[in-house]
Amino acid sequence: MRILWWSIALCLPFAAQAQSIVQLQAGYAKQAAREDPSFKAFSAARGQRFFLSKHGNEWSCASCHTSDPTRSGKHDVTGRAILPMAPTVNPKRFADAAKTEKWFRRNCRDVVDRECSAQEKGDVLAWLGSLRAGGVR
Repeated sequence: MRILWWSIALCLPFAAQAQSIVQLQAGYAKQAAREDPSFKAFSAARGQRFFLSKHGNEWSCASCHTSDPTRSGKHDVTGRAILPMAPTVNPKRFADAAKTEKWFRRNCRDVVDRECSAQEKGDVLAWLGSLRAGGVR
């Protein structure tokens, strides 16, 4: 019985976090389909390229969050520490839809000079959600 309790206790945070990412992506999928009727699905590979690209500007997402989002980053201007982006390492990431939108809006304006599309957000979440502790491979 003790082993069963520990197994459930260890799995709960991952189940809750995974459900949060899935819920966010479901909302972005509906929005992406409205923005582009040819939308089919999110892509972790596209999300990784988006995260690492500078989009013709000075910064990429990786400028502050590092190219390995399983690790802590640092704001490029303020030097403020930033906790890991990958939800497998930081279960509080993407647990709050309002915070997720706030930071996408702010950071997309810094990186791509506009708000990100629903597909771009979903692609980035697909990549970040696919990362496992121990770093990008």
